[in-house]
Amino acid sequence: MRPGSPRAVPPPLLLLLRVNALQSWRRILTLRGQSRLLTSLIGGFVIGYLWLAFLLFRHGLAFVDTFPGLGTLLTERLLYVLFAFLFVLLWLSNLVICYTNLFRNRETGFLLALPIPARTIFRWKFIESALLASWAFLFLIAPLLAAYGLNHGVPWHFYPVTVLLIGLFIVLPAVAGAWCAVNLARYLDRRSFQVVAAAVAVLLLVGAAFWLQPEPVNDERLETRVLAVLDRLLLKTRFADFPLLPSYWLSASVLDWSEGALTAAGFFILVLLSHVLFFGSLCFTGMGNLFYDAASVVQSRGSVFGQWDWFRRWRARARTFSYGPGPAEVVLSAARWLPPDVRALLVKDARMFWRDTTQWGQTLVLFGLLGVYVINLRHFSQQLSSPFWIKLISFLNLAACSLNLATLTTRFVFPQFSLEGRRLWIIGLAPLGLVRVLKAKFWLASVASMCVTLGLVALSCRMLKLPWGHTLYFAGAITVMTLSLNGLAVGLGALYPNLREDNPSKIVSGFGGTFCLVLSFLYILGSVTVLALGSPWGRAGTGSIAAQAASWAGFVALSLLLGGLPLYLGLRKVADFEF
Repeated sequence: MRPGSPRAVPPPLLLLLRVNALQSWRRILTLRGQSRLLTSLIGGFVIGYLWLAFLLFRHGLAFVDTFPGLGTLLTERLLYVLFAFLFVLLWLSNLVICYTNLFRNRETGFLLALPIPARTIFRWKFIESALLASWAFLFLIAPLLAAYGLNHGVPWHFYPVTVLLIGLFIVLPAVAGAWCAVNLARYLDRRSFQVVAAAVAVLLLVGAAFWLQPEPVNDERLETRVLAVLDRLLLKTRFADFPLLPSYWLSASVLDWSEGALTAAGFFILVLLSHVLFFGSLCFTGMGNLFYDAASVVQSRGSVFGQWDWFRRWRARARTFSYGPGPAEVVLSAARWLPPDVRALLVKDARMFWRDTTQWGQTLVLFGLLGVYVINLRHFSQQLSSPFWIKLISFLNLAACSLNLATLTTRFVFPQFSLEGRRLWIIGLAPLGLVRVLKAKFWLASVASMCVTLGLVALSCRMLKLPWGHTLYFAGAITVMTLSLNGLAVGLGALYPNLREDNPSKIVSGFGGTFCLVLSFLYILGSVTVLALGSPWGRAGTGSIAAQAASWAGFVALSLLLGGLPLYLGLRKVADFEF
């Protein structure tokens, strides 16, 4: 460029990518400079998780390979089913995140007001949503593929090819999620669309419940040929072998490349690449105008239920100010022991949660997965006969319920303080005070999550056919863990607030949310281990009184340390909070 000539301006998309990458890098450097101890702790947890997951996957795959003549078949079917379910989960994750980033994001509204083409804004938000939705998939699948490669002695070029395949694979659910999010925003207020969507959701749930029922196997069938019995057991997983599924192309490419069939692997790689280029180009070139129309529809409509007569009558009554208290006021009015200002705060939080479609939408997805888990426990419990396996499965069930609780607290409880945003000074100057606000948020989250976790533990123990003594034992443990995990999430949310962001997904993705997730997982691992070592059902049938007392003492001490201490520090910080 000659001196004095005007400086070339980069394209808007490259400018957005460069600015956001620079901001993310500076944010990482700032966090490292603020607290190197916490940064080192999170880095150590990530490395430890990858190493532990790699060891578990490697030993698990080695165990499956020990079955003569069946190990290869089981491993292949495992990869096919795994990638098929991960494709569905990636699609759901992209759908939720894309809808939030495109239509419920302050940055998107700001960019739409600038002289930037709508297709450029859509491209940037599409890339951002795909990265946010897919990083957990990469985090999960990397140890599995590394363990598979070492167990099968694959050549060195297997690993870069696998990285390329995963990079291509995540594009397709991202495109499908973005397309569904845009069309959902465009047609959500149509009555016919709502009826069809509800009917399809019900049919899918019923079909999934019917399809996922395992094939019963009796002693007569076990006396026949092993391959015939195995084929009957794996009958419900044949859908993953459908050649038109993108997960099939990825699985076939990985398996063929590991076995040295490079020609067959190259064919499936080209199939995957061609679909990525075709649908990716359609998304990048043709979705911009559809996104702009959908954004205009979302910002202009009053409610998605505007086509229903009952909603219009309710709105007509609301305009005359003749309606009574809402459901939240009616429920909380029974809590006479709560002060009126605390009840008003709880009503406000409940309504804010209900009005945010993305939050309760993710809650429904999570409860749907829990429903599948509980339904399959009923069939799984029929195969339990050994006391060792009953004890092991019961504590694994406690770990699964507590991990679900950690997901709820990290995703929904941690950002509650930050979601007050720049309006926090209004609450701070009110007679209620920030200390009582934080306490109210803690007890609201604890009571709501306890209703979910206690019901889940009771139902899962019932499905596992455990005695009532076992059920009460696990119910007491999950009650303490509920209080501890909510205290951890509320306390860290006050210690590491992000008052500039109104997107809960981005708040959780920050340093404080990651730290909360790490501590939650460590707490669950330590708690379940301590409870299992001192459980009343030891090797001899009953654990000693001293072992039980020591187990619960350690469990309560760990709960107070990781739950009570962050909550105490959070209350101290908000007491002297400066706006």
